[in-house]
Amino acid sequence: MPSFPKLVKIKQEFPGERVDNICDRVRREMNRMELAAKIKPGHRIAITGGSRGINRIPEILAQTAQVVRELGGEPFIVSAMGSHGGGTSHGQREVLASLGITPETVSCPVVCSSEVVKIGVTPTHRIDVYCAKEALEADGLIVVNRIKAHTAFRAPRESGLLKMMGIGLGRVPGANIIHSFGTEKMGQVILEMAGVVLERVKVLGGLAIIENGYEETQGLYGLKPGEIIEKEAALLVKANALMPRLPFEDIDLLIVDEMGKNFSGTGMDTNIIGRLRIAGVPEPSNPRIKRLVVLGLSEESHGNANGIGLADFTTRKVVNSIDYQVTYLNGLTTGFLQRVMIPIFMENDREAIQKALESLRLPEGEKARIVRIKNTLHLEKIAVSENMLQEVSSRPGLEIISKPQKLSFDAAGYIKKM
Repeated sequence: MPSFPKLVKIKQEFPGERVDNICDRVRREMNRMELAAKIKPGHRIAITGGSRGINRIPEILAQTAQVVRELGGEPFIVSAMGSHGGGTSHGQREVLASLGITPETVSCPVVCSSEVVKIGVTPTHRIDVYCAKEALEADGLIVVNRIKAHTAFRAPRESGLLKMMGIGLGRVPGANIIHSFGTEKMGQVILEMAGVVLERVKVLGGLAIIENGYEETQGLYGLKPGEIIEKEAALLVKANALMPRLPFEDIDLLIVDEMGKNFSGTGMDTNIIGRLRIAGVPEPSNPRIKRLVVLGLSEESHGNANGIGLADFTTRKVVNSIDYQVTYLNGLTTGFLQRVMIPIFMENDREAIQKALESLRLPEGEKARIVRIKNTLHLEKIAVSENMLQEVSSRPGLEIISKPQKLSFDAAGYIKKM
């Protein structure tokens, strides 16, 4: 039976440029959209609120709403999250609240519903395009979202303003339609759907957010409607260069303390763990992780364990915390069924890690290469097994910050926090 090796905490250094004064930057970028010529007194202006954990998003939305008010408009947040939140007004409101987006924090109404209106058909793929009724009926729409790599496909434009318009505002019908296509077509289909929204809806502009490796706001970019398609592609290149990563390509066992929707739409970011688990789609070439154990599901996920199938082992506690109706809706909507399949689960953290180590069947005397992380979003401080320290010492941007320590469990067999 393999013994638990000692782990050493290390710190990664990422590019640290960030926006300190969010209010000033939002105001400056919204001025760039030339909204004064578009918003008239009494105009009802919708501002998109999505289901992703974005740093300082309540502050960003609140300041966006404030600028609209100063121009004489009446701002409100409109839920734009596809099928997330179970596709219901209550579920959407609950998800937004878990992200800190409430009428109190954004200083304007938050409107959630399942109502959509068909607004057109895409020119090439002949896809029906839907838009949230509240956004369509507004006198103007400002799209706010983070630009980042998607967890299911690669394209010049992935997760950002276009996706918010084509799928987020399309709610359940929009999400169902996009996922009826294979991952190789998703980028083009989203581009087409967003193009219809730009033609048929009163889009006033977009506020694009980029984050650095510390999950801090690295940049805010106000885009006029005619700029969104072209500039989002350039912003994605920038976002990808800033994305945090695991500093090792070969890992025997990755221990993930917690997964959840507040960390990634798939619970664990596929770009970080090198696993897609989509039938018929090749897995990424790196990182190469032989076993993955996930030990917790965040409260902010409200039981949505989409991405649990990316793990090999978990615990009964995690399995018992799953809202299967919501989780399976995610899997059935996307068609990525493997991502919601339940992995092998053990009675507690100690047993899950132990069985994962045993399943590696390493040659006698060979020590497992183990990495432990809090989640796939916060990778500044991680822990690695002692046999990886030589690599740590030889690489710039990595710093050893603790002595070797044994994995510590409580009396019930649950691991203590990093």
